[in-house]
Amino acid sequence: MNTDLHLRLRPYLQQLLTQNMDTQEFSDTDSLFLSGRIDSFSLMQLVMHLEANYQIDFSSVHFEAPLLDTVADIAAFIQEHSSTSTL
Repeated sequence: MNTDLHLRLRPYLQQLLTQNMDTQEFSDTDSLFLSGRIDSFSLMQLVMHLEANYQIDFSSVHFEAPLLDTVADIAAFIQEHSSTSTL
């Protein structure tokens, strides 16, 4: 597990949750999208964030929403698909 990556993701995810009026705490394994805490618009914002900050080209990777459901899932996805060398 890349704890630093988890810590970098959490503020952005908290911002997305806050946009959806959700101020509850969440763990690295709590469902965010499948549970409805993050809606499809917020998921697209997350995708754009990952493209811009981790140089992931979503047009060239297999992507389904459940792959980005938890902080741990998102971190694993970044580690697998990011073209940056500083994770």
